[in-house]
Amino acid sequence: MLLNSAEIAAWVGSFLWPLTRVAALVSVAPIFGARMIPRRMRLMIALALTWAILPFIKPVPVIEPLSPTGILVIAQQILIGLSMGFLFRLAFTALELGGLMIATQIGLGFANLVDPQNGAQSPLLSQFYTLLGTLVFLALNGHLMLVQLLVDSFAILPVAPTGADRDLLWTLVTWASQMFAGAVLIALPAIASLLVVNLAFGVMTRAAPQLNIFAVGFPITLVLGLLILLYSLPTLLYQLNNLFAEAFERIGHLLGGTS
Repeated sequence: MLLNSAEIAAWVGSFLWPLTRVAALVSVAPIFGARMIPRRMRLMIALALTWAILPFIKPVPVIEPLSPTGILVIAQQILIGLSMGFLFRLAFTALELGGLMIATQIGLGFANLVDPQNGAQSPLLSQFYTLLGTLVFLALNGHLMLVQLLVDSFAILPVAPTGADRDLLWTLVTWASQMFAGAVLIALPAIASLLVVNLAFGVMTRAAPQLNIFAVGFPITLVLGLLILLYSLPTLLYQLNNLFAEAFERIGHLLGGTS
């Protein structure tokens, strides 16, 4: 059997271009791109996802992989995949930032552990929120919706030398600002409650200057903070739902206005 260069380029490109976009998304997306997952496993996930979605995407154009056009196509696919995964990474970063703000208020900011998902130290409360957000994300079939958006992206932004533009980068910038707003909304119930507790301690110190507020206030703040966290979990689940829904909506705008 004889194969010419055009046939080889068509055969390689039909799998290489989708694989580039899928691998870029898997490398940074939450859960899939966690550092505790070995690189070989992530590569196997990218290969399996690419093989699974090939029947659902349009035929890709025949482009020489090592040509200037082919290199530009690879850069476009990497940028699109990284942008989709980065949007969801920011949603989980809002959880970590909200947990850090609460941990600082209740006195658990010094309780740091090595986070296997990010490969760095983070407060214990941030890891708890991240784990809870991961469970909620999986319970809502967020990973399946992410794969569905990945399949839709090939219909809206097909494999071509063009596709990613300034609007895509601006969507990432605006969503990054929403990360801080989401973190504040997550931490707001606990921070507002602890503010009332601190005001009560201020009144106690003013009424009884002999009272050692540091010896009394720290254990009371810690216990009350844990109770506030317990009773604010329903609000946290509501914020998580809104945060993930907005992340999916942003990816829809990223892909051209779908949701």
